[in-house]
Amino acid sequence: MGSLMFQEPAALRLDWGVALQAQPGQSECGDAWAVEPVPDGFLLAVVDGLGHGAAAARASRRAVEIIRSLASKPLETIFGACHKALLGSRGAAISAARINTSGLSLMWLSVGNVEGLVINRATGHPPERQRETLLERGGVVGYELPTLRPATISFEPGAVLVLATDGVRHGFALDVRTELEAQPAADHILARYGRGTDDALVMVARLLRGGRDQDS
Repeated sequence: MGSLMFQEPAALRLDWGVALQAQPGQSECGDAWAVEPVPDGFLLAVVDGLGHGAAAARASRRAVEIIRSLASKPLETIFGACHKALLGSRGAAISAARINTSGLSLMWLSVGNVEGLVINRATGHPPERQRETLLERGGVVGYELPTLRPATISFEPGAVLVLATDGVRHGFALDVRTELEAQPAADHILARYGRGTDDALVMVARLLRGGRDQDS
């Protein structure tokens, strides 16, 4: 699954890639993703349907349909709509991020255990403050929705976002290959940190200026 780029009027683009695998013995993966251009930038989301197999895949596909159809809406609206659509299903864990290319910021929100990480070296902060993790809130979209409180952080050109389902071991956060393009970086994380006993998905995205020859 190769990287794709979306051109944006402010000469910023998104390089992103997704690596995923189904639980061994299953023909369908219960993890799914969405990347959508919106008027102010991009919306990205990763969905982990609870359990595995066909029922989990149906839940995650339905959530992705809702996310794509409401991509320009506030994150709280998107999560609320997903919750209503998934009532009576397996339910899902969802993490979503809206990258604002005019404000150079990222707003993110999570319900359940889809892990999120931002590496933002352009901030000028010391290395230990250049990495921020997504606050995961307990609950299940489609079963028990917690109070939704999105958080907003800086997201400068060159910043990297990683979203990973619980089929990926937590140690990946210390081994994100920021020198790679997004798809090879996602492949690297899944190959090294996939548990091999569950559905697994890794999304890597980086905001860049201009064309391929102006990435730095």
